[in-house]
Amino acid sequence: MKKWLFLFFLLAALAGGGWWWLKREHGTALQYETAAVTHGPMTQIVTASGALNPVINVTVGSQISGIIQKLFADYNSPVKAGQVVAQIDPATYQAVVHQMEGELANARAALELAQLTAARKKELVAQNASTKADLDTAMATLHQAEGTVLVKQANLEKANVDLNRCTIYSPIDGIVISRSVDVGQTVAATMNAPVLFTIANDLAKMQIDADVAEADVGNVAVEQTVDFTVDAFPYRTFHGTVIQVRNAAKTVQNVVTYDVVISVTNDDLKLKPGMTANVSIVVAQREDALKLSNAALRFRPPDEQVKTTPVAIRAAGPGGRRGGKPGGGRASRERTVYVLSAAGKPEPVPVKLGINDGIATEVLEGLKDGDVVITGMTAAPAKTGSAAPMNPLSGGGRRF
Repeated sequence: MKKWLFLFFLLAALAGGGWWWLKREHGTALQYETAAVTHGPMTQIVTASGALNPVINVTVGSQISGIIQKLFADYNSPVKAGQVVAQIDPATYQAVVHQMEGELANARAALELAQLTAARKKELVAQNASTKADLDTAMATLHQAEGTVLVKQANLEKANVDLNRCTIYSPIDGIVISRSVDVGQTVAATMNAPVLFTIANDLAKMQIDADVAEADVGNVAVEQTVDFTVDAFPYRTFHGTVIQVRNAAKTVQNVVTYDVVISVTNDDLKLKPGMTANVSIVVAQREDALKLSNAALRFRPPDEQVKTTPVAIRAAGPGGRRGGKPGGGRASRERTVYVLSAAGKPEPVPVKLGINDGIATEVLEGLKDGDVVITGMTAAPAKTGSAAPMNPLSGGGRRF
């Protein structure tokens, strides 16, 4: 008996809950937020950041160690190729040159003696006054003296090269953008050549090395236009052109990027080396595109509200598209948006999409100018008319 009573009360509770739910559903009225499909210009960009650098940037170093005796260039000094920019104290290297000259003179004297000895031995052997072994020894001594002279000549040449390297020359025409040494400072060229100056060839022509994410680099191509800003001039937009997309990948904290080189004209010299540029690469542009709000692509109604009629789907097919321009071979993707049917229910419409500027998306097929699409949905109680959010995934309406 108790079992039947329990089942009776359970069924009654379920019936009451169902009645309350149906009453609640019929007591609300769905309201849809909509937006019209329009025409207008559209630009798709790829954003990145990078550093401004001179096109040719040369570091001038020293191949020898010593004390900086004189400096002939400073920051921002214009220099010419072959111009002396620094002098290292040459005293030590001059002494080495003198030493090598003396050793060479000594070797040449030994060579002369060996030549005379060999000549006398030849005469004595011809007169049978000396043995052939003595002549062989004299000839070997002569050849050793000749080899010693060659070694001493090479040592002298090396000493002269080191002496000449005490004078540092500019390798290119340009301007000094950094100086790393002072007069009296000792430079040590043991493992690596110490950097004395950094010279930029021409600051009127610069380049940006922008790090573009791997997801965007496929849209970047040579000769695309670029707009960028720098923090030093936040209200001015500079322009450039993509000249190279490098294939070498860089991975930093599991993020893969590619170096995109952008050519920049800097006639007024406002841009400085090392500035950070916030880059916008124009990858696609339309003068008069059919535009759809991105909120319409995010909207998804409840399944019971969707009117899935085969006619609505076929209406946007290749033989009966609702408007818009054909793809014309351009890359596109297919999505589904919703329009209000005559019965006031969401009706799915397949569309082909083109470029995206972050706010709107180009429609290639499926819609025409003036079509109204659903961007969001709210539920308002029938008595009060106050709105409450229904679909947190919709593009419109407020969220909880």
